[in-house]
Amino acid sequence: MQPGLKLYLASEITPLWLATEKFLAARNMAPPFWAFAWPGGEALAHYIAGYPELVRGKSVLDFAAGGGIAALACARAGAAHVEAAEIDPLAVAAMHLNAEANGLTIHPLLGDIVGAPCRWDVILCGDVCYEAPMTRHIMPWLQACAAQIPVVMADPGRRYSPKDGFEIIDEIEVPTNLELEDSASRRVRLLRLTPIRNNTLVQHY
Repeated sequence: MQPGLKLYLASEITPLWLATEKFLAARNMAPPFWAFAWPGGEALAHYIAGYPELVRGKSVLDFAAGGGIAALACARAGAAHVEAAEIDPLAVAAMHLNAEANGLTIHPLLGDIVGAPCRWDVILCGDVCYEAPMTRHIMPWLQACAAQIPVVMADPGRRYSPKDGFEIIDEIEVPTNLELEDSASRRVRLLRLTPIRNNTLVQHY
């Protein structure tokens, strides 16, 4: 966790997943990804702390924000306006609680914003390429935004992460929980996306 940030997180991971799998399946609800600090979000928060000029005084979007760790780091680094997009209403509720706990202001957005006009100065997204359908859905839009503004993605080595169309701007080792990951830490690459003007990206999904 980035020093100085407070987050409401699940304290017992395995019981939560076991309890929620049946509950969520019966109600067609999303898993509680917001209840954990994933390595992508943590890496973004650390990067922003080290390079606050990326967001200072700017309008920032934390895309697929989860509990909002990257958004909170941006607000603390002096971003002028921070929005945090999520499709899960429980994640949005968690972001409000986390912002209050840190005395910071962020603006959660509930809903799928993919395809929206690029109205921000910077977009951050952490750990978003863990499923093929989601990757196919989000990457063309993120790449299009990358033609206009910096788009930084944190890649902890997920299967569907892009194979091209980016430059690596940093690598950060993030401790992980063995109940969530298959190792005690993950090497997270920070990727600045670059525009792709053909269909080479799709074949990797």
